[in-house]
Formats: sequence, C-alpha cells, structure tokens
Amino acid sequence: MMRGAFSNVPLTALFPLLSPADADADSLNLAAGTVDAARVDTADWEWILEHAAFPGTQLGTPIILGLYVIERAQEGDQLEFLLQVVWTDLGRLAVDAAVNVACWCDTDHATHDVDALRLVVGEQTSLPEAFHAGAERLTAWLADPHDADYWRAEAGLPPRWTR
Repeated sequence: MMRGAFSNVPLTALFPLLSPADADADSLNLAAGTVDAARVDTADWEWILEHAAFPGTQLGTPIILGLYVIERAQEGDQLEFLLQVVWTDLGRLAVDAAVNVACWCDTDHATHDVDALRLVVGEQTSLPEAFHAGAERLTAWLADPHDADYWRAEAGLPPRWTR
C-alpha cells in the first residue's frame, strides 16, 4: 500500500482507461481537492497498485484508492469518514463513501456504517461522476458534527458506554 497526497496518486496506473491529459483525471483531481480542503487532519490518500486489475473473488473488498479521516475520542470511541474506489464482487468499479462509528452494542460488531453511499461505475455512471458524488457526500459529512454519539443517535444505535 502506498500513501501520500492526491497529487502523488498514479491515476493512470490505477485506472488505465484514464490518460494523463484526460478531463476525467482532472475531474478526479478537482473532487479530491475539495475533500482535502474540507479536512482538518493530515490523513494521506492510500492506494494499492496491485489492485488496479480486478483481483478476482477474494475475502473482503479489494480497495484501489481510499481516504480515511478518523476522529478518536476518549474511552476507545471512534468516528471515521471514508471515501474509497473499490472492486465489486462482479469485477465492476464502485465508489463507496461512509460514516462509520465504533460499536457499543451488547454484541461487539467492531464498527457500524451509519450513513453510506455506493455508486457502481457503468453505463449510467462514470468513475469521475461517482467519485465526485462520493467526494461531495464526504465533504458534507465533514461539515457535520464530529461526535460519534450524534451519528449513533441518527442511526438508532446504542450510545457509548464503558465495557
């Protein structure tokens, strides 16, 4: 896995259908710039060159490109905002964006997605369109309260408690 600023992401290596002079690559850069401007942390973008080609069926989601903005709080609580470009099980690209909170249920589920968006790239939606929509959603979430209990209440999950 590689990490760095979005300007360091090798877009044409990750997404071979994009060319360096392609307006689609410019669109991805603009969307990422909007997200970077909305963040208050210094989280790096992450990418996995080995996932540029569909790796086939495997356990888990093959992530190609992602950003994870993590807010940690006392008592082990956590709030995470993410934007990813992934492979679906059927070998299609998808853009996932989500708000994720630490689990405080009686059964420890580790985390819960409390708000999520998935856009599969295909005939109706291009990668730049899906990435832009995911970036818009992430930017809006980053402007919302950075309190995991707020997001749990929105999703009807149990509030934080000490185990």
